[in-house]
Amino acid sequence: MAFSYDNLKLDKGMYQEAGSTFSQVLERQDPSEQYKGTSLEGLDAFQRQLKRFDIKVKGAGSDVVEKFFRTADSAVLFPEYIARSVRQGMEEGDILPHITAAVTKFDGMDYRSITAEAGGEDKELRQVDEGASIPATTIKVQANLVKLRKRGRMLVASYEAVRYQKLDLFSVTLRQIGAHIARAHLEDAVDVLMNGDGNDNAATVDQVSSDGTLTYNDLVDFWAKFDPYEMNALLVSGDVMVQMLKLTELQNPLTGLNFQGTGKLTTPLGATLLRTSVLPAGTAIGLDKRFALEMVQGSDVMVEYDKLIDRQLERAAITTISGFAKVFQDASRVLEV
Repeated sequence: MAFSYDNLKLDKGMYQEAGSTFSQVLERQDPSEQYKGTSLEGLDAFQRQLKRFDIKVKGAGSDVVEKFFRTADSAVLFPEYIARSVRQGMEEGDILPHITAAVTKFDGMDYRSITAEAGGEDKELRQVDEGASIPATTIKVQANLVKLRKRGRMLVASYEAVRYQKLDLFSVTLRQIGAHIARAHLEDAVDVLMNGDGNDNAATVDQVSSDGTLTYNDLVDFWAKFDPYEMNALLVSGDVMVQMLKLTELQNPLTGLNFQGTGKLTTPLGATLLRTSVLPAGTAIGLDKRFALEMVQGSDVMVEYDKLIDRQLERAAITTISGFAKVFQDASRVLEV
């Protein structure tokens, strides 16, 4: 049986289609649906192209970088390989999915988020008498724009320096770049949670009862202040994490067994603990991850690929554009220890 992926013409113009990624362009030309029930089922269009050119990117038997450049068509795949490896590094151990309520993809640089008041009479579904007006909740556009920041790294290396390197090892470097970009995104997210997005919506700051010491009573008081929201995620600095692990209330068999087996700790208050060195020492951020934060993506991972396809790796730019906005101000609070 003949498959269309074997004869697909690849060119670098496929990266330049507005509103579509290289993988999306490939999928349109070589839909995965037509491979159901075949040995190629489960592979996407890019993975089928790797199979077409017999390029192995993982494992002990992975090929060298040079194999991408054996033909003009296979060379077109190299920037997408870089983008996927960087994206994998961004996703490994990424905290952002655990604290963002929504991800908005936006093609531009000027973006305004929305907000509405939560709790109180503005959101109560009160009884409406016959003929009476139904109470309205007004969704407002924020006054100030969301700041979108461009983050990236420049991959600087001669082709001779990497041509005989295994792709599996080369991917490690690319994943590390992705991890650095993800950390920068987390720094931006934490800054917005604590200081607001420029719309006068900085988080309320609470203090512990005894300076420098975190007690279970402090946690309970902090948790109680979230009504009508619920504190289901807790970002903490390393020193705060240590103090929490030493609390008697957290030292029960089930909690200890879960922490020892998975490295993840759930507090008796039902919030998932997320440790990060991005936070200043002695700081914790509690939030309702369903309502607190919106991530705005101006672009996915982009690779300036012209020099790569022309076999010159001296300067390859790997970039992504994103920003963060607060949806509801009271859905996040800061606790200083």
